[in-house]
Order: sequence, then structure tokens, then C-alpha cells
Amino acid sequence: MSTKKDIQICINPHFDAVSLWIGSWGGEDSPCDISRGVYGAKRGVPRLLELFNRYNMKVTWGVTGHSMESFPKAAEMICDAVKNKGHEIGIHGYCHENPLAMTREQEAAVLDRTISTIEKISGKKPVGYMAPWWELSKNTVELLLERGIKYDSSLMEDDFHPYYVRVGDSWTKINYNGSAEDWMKPWQAGEPADLVEIPCSWHLDDAPPLLFVKASANSHGWITGRQLGEIWQDQFDWVYRHHDYAVMPITIHPDACGKPHGLMMLERLFDHMLSHEGVRFVTMEEAADDYRKRAPFGSNIELGGPSGLHV
Repeated sequence: MSTKKDIQICINPHFDAVSLWIGSWGGEDSPCDISRGVYGAKRGVPRLLELFNRYNMKVTWGVTGHSMESFPKAAEMICDAVKNKGHEIGIHGYCHENPLAMTREQEAAVLDRTISTIEKISGKKPVGYMAPWWELSKNTVELLLERGIKYDSSLMEDDFHPYYVRVGDSWTKINYNGSAEDWMKPWQAGEPADLVEIPCSWHLDDAPPLLFVKASANSHGWITGRQLGEIWQDQFDWVYRHHDYAVMPITIHPDACGKPHGLMMLERLFDHMLSHEGVRFVTMEEAADDYRKRAPFGSNIELGGPSGLHV
């Protein structure tokens, strides 16, 4: 008798809109780039919501406070999906700021403003965090725990299995002006914190392959939806073959997968996933809560098979 599968798919749309171009990628002075952000709110959000509704699917929206305040109609549509369809809203900065560039006070202010904005508009306090730029500062985890955040999705130590974030990892940067002995030191693991990590992946993000960025030397944006769908389907097929339990987060953007070739790719991918027994679409909060039951904090239970990491 085969083991029952539980493959949890977490679709994570990032509602960045204009804030993406203000906070990242050098588009803050370009009316054209700003208009691309407006497209995300104007066309991308409604199209994605229609797709999710058609598949009766729950997703986790990572929103910036700027997007929620700038585009109240799109924000209302997302909040309606939270109330009526079981969607979730997580924190994604106020203006897509880089946490590594902010002081502790600035980062705290951004978190507080975004949390209050989400709670005011949706009626529910967020419990998840997706860092803008997928960067955490040395202060981020402490600030999240102080605010009752239950999970993060910004790190990449694993791919298809949650784990508890560590604080205090240390490593030595190379200084070519000094002695080699000064930097030839191993990476050292810190201590686990009571914050579930749902690992993200650039390979499961539509922005690098589908969004053209004028200011970025390695920008792309010209592959077909079928090419991207092939990569994502291969990842899913491998996970389904090798694991009975897994969490597969997929990050999408209304101004990328809200385009026709992105929407058609998602339809084909969802149909393929749902043709497999034991596959379900869940919010990141649901995936994090489920992980806590499987591996309570402090239990040192590691899921996902043999690991080369000994901490």
C-alpha cells in the first residue's frame, strides 16, 4: 500500500505595483516603469483573482503598504478574497525597501506602518512576512518576533521543507588587504528562533524570467510561458516523486503572471498539479501551522530526508 501524499502548494502573489519600481530596480524616476506598476494593480490583480477563484484556490498575498494605500480598489478585491475565499495577506514592506539598507528604527517603522495598514483595510492582523528583495537584516527576526509574526518566507536554506529560522549565523568576509589567515574561518551556525521559515526560491519566482528591468544588467523577461511552466512542472514532478510531505512555494507578480502568457502557463501548471493525488493548495499560514504540529519548536525534528547540515 502506497504512503499517502501531502504536497502543499503555496501560491504567493506579491502585490508590489508602483512600490516595486520606487523601492527597487532603479525605476523610481521613470514614468514608464511606474506605469508598469499601475498595470499590476489595474489588470494583474483582477486577472489573478479570477484565476484563483476558478480553481477554488487559497493563496497568500504578500502586499506592500504602499500598494494597499495607493490602489484601494485592488486592495478591496484582495480583502474580499480573504474574507470570502480564505486567502491570506502577508507583509512585504511599505515601499519595497531593502532591509539591509535601513536602520533598525526605519525597519521597525516600516513594519508597524504596513501591519497597521493591512489590519485596517482587511480587518485581520498579518502573521507572515516576505522580505522585500528577499533580504533580512540583522534586526529583522527580532522585530518580527516582537510583533507576533509566526513565519517568514525570505530565505533559501531549503527548498521544499519548512524549518526554524536561526539567528546569529556568522561568517568572515575576505579582506585582500590583510593576511589570508584572517579570513580562512568556517561559517558558524547560530541558534534557532521560534519563527517558521517557508523557504523561497529564485527558480520559483516569475520576476527574473518574465520581468524586463532596464536598470539591471542581467534582466530577462523574454522567455515563453511554456518555458517557465516546464521548469516549474519539473520541480513539482521531482518533489512528488521523492517526497510524501513537502511544501512548494511559488512566487508570482500581477505585472508578470498577470500577462496572458503567464496566466495560460499557470492554468496548465495547476491542471497538472491537481491531476495528482494528495496535492492541495494552502496558505502559507496553514503550511506554517501544519509544520509546527509535525516539528514543534525545540523538538529538533528535521523533515525532508537526510541533511548535510549538522547544527
